[in-house]
Amino acid sequence: MPQSTLLYSPPVSLPRLHAHLGAEVVVRRARVGDVPRLYEIINYYAVRGDMLPKTMDQLYNRVRSINVASADGEVVGCAGLHITWADLSEVVSVAVHPDFQGTGLGRRLVEPLFDEARQLGIPTLFTLTLQMGFFSRLGFREVPKLHLPHKIWQDCKTCFKQDRCDEIAMVREV
Repeated sequence: MPQSTLLYSPPVSLPRLHAHLGAEVVVRRARVGDVPRLYEIINYYAVRGDMLPKTMDQLYNRVRSINVASADGEVVGCAGLHITWADLSEVVSVAVHPDFQGTGLGRRLVEPLFDEARQLGIPTLFTLTLQMGFFSRLGFREVPKLHLPHKIWQDCKTCFKQDRCDEIAMVREV
């Protein structure tokens, strides 16, 4: 099979981690070398219908806006901040390897994005999610999608879920 086909085949299962659950987890900015694992983790959940898929080129183009959690040198989670407008940023691609879920890692990945938005002078964060409970615990509240026109203009108009979107819009002031 050609290499390009392999790169764009979404994973149905994740490779077994070498990192153990008790390992120290470091949250840091993603590096180019992290992109293949980001692709695996994000698209593992996308295949299940839990989030939107990302291509390798999307991840390489956005690598500077993604934080990762690393344990024993392996990426085990991620979350990104995508600037949408002067006063609005989106929390995107929040995913934690199943072996590390329930450890508070999602919160550790998302909370630094609040500080980053504040430093950039962006007062409002939003997300489109199926994980309302998680984001509610982080201070997000549900809003109608029409309250996010810049998101709709930029992304929703070309999304394959456009006419049957099941994601919930949530916002949080920082």
